[in-house]
Amino acid sequence: MTQQWTSVIENEIQARNAEISSINHQIHSNPELAYEEHKAHEAFVTILTSLGFDVTPHAYGVETSFSAEYGSGGRLVIFNAEYDALPGIGHACGHNLIASASFASFLGVAAALKASGLPGRVRLLGTPAEEGGGGKLKLIAAGAYRGASASLMIHPGPGHNLPSHIRGVSFVRMLANVKFRVYFTGKESHAAIAPWDGVNALDAVCLSYNAISMLRQQIRPYDRIHGIFRSAGDRPNVTPGNCCVEYYVRSQTRAQAEALWQRVLKCFEGAALATGCQMHTEPLNSYADVRPSASLCKAYVEAMPEGTVSYDEPKDILAGSTDMGDVCYECPGFHGVFGIDTEEGSPNHTKGFTAAAATEDAFARAVECGKGMALVGWRVLTDDGFADEMQREWEADMKLAAQGK
Repeated sequence: MTQQWTSVIENEIQARNAEISSINHQIHSNPELAYEEHKAHEAFVTILTSLGFDVTPHAYGVETSFSAEYGSGGRLVIFNAEYDALPGIGHACGHNLIASASFASFLGVAAALKASGLPGRVRLLGTPAEEGGGGKLKLIAAGAYRGASASLMIHPGPGHNLPSHIRGVSFVRMLANVKFRVYFTGKESHAAIAPWDGVNALDAVCLSYNAISMLRQQIRPYDRIHGIFRSAGDRPNVTPGNCCVEYYVRSQTRAQAEALWQRVLKCFEGAALATGCQMHTEPLNSYADVRPSASLCKAYVEAMPEGTVSYDEPKDILAGSTDMGDVCYECPGFHGVFGIDTEEGSPNHTKGFTAAAATEDAFARAVECGKGMALVGWRVLTDDGFADEMQREWEADMKLAAQGK
């Protein structure tokens, strides 16, 4: 990559700092839940249109998604902009910063394409409802990532968990997550007058809960099983006839999570059999594991200021699951992490993280990461050897994924 195009990208991002900052502020100041991000959607559509880009609102049949694209021919790079918040605590996962970084990346690559006249396309894709809503799953089903050579985004994390000289981590694996609701149906009765006439659905819930607790002794260290009671009866003197639980089953790969779910399912089936209840399940929007492209991650480390980004340590900087994992099964993906100024006890999904995500320092770090991602995206579009190696690596990894590895 010549210094000329690096300068074009970085200068454009710097010149558009006011627009990027406006998006950042509007999203953080107006937290909206999954599929309700109407203000964020409108803000992006308005600003992108004012900058002269062709914008598709309500893209791919998702009301609060949008798509903006620049360029023609060549390869396609997609930057994902998330902007949904969490109930009660706002932007406690810093999606305003994700959106800002991806917006910066898009603007930088678009400027380089315009100045160079080279073939290639860059897309900024609004990806709503990451927090449990599976927005990217709907976008994948609608073809939003079809034909993409790479998809990139970056996520803020707790800076207090990073060594003082490190600002981010490039290669970050995240767990696959299989989600289900389980319904038990028994028979109501008066718990004092005729308890023998009842079939207690709450007994099935409790029995399955204890069976799963015992199962945890026999699972791998990286596996996670956690659930809640959605409904567990209404009055103590009425034998509960209908109860519901919701469970997340996580493991290192999608295949392993699905296999673990089959073991968990037996706990529910056994509880139904033992209590005489009927049982049925409702699948929710499960997420695949994040399988980052090593090529993209190495290129990102090289693109950032020397010594500020670790390749893959610490490995536990950001746990959990995300629908970006499913994107990694569609094309080579990048889902790095950058630290923001948090205190001990204020990781993601806390009020302390919400406050940290609103600071000017956090915004500046997001923009810096946006520059790095733009340089990587530009390399995907213009470096044939790099793009070919990245694709071969991804195809080999997908074969491993199919084997549950």
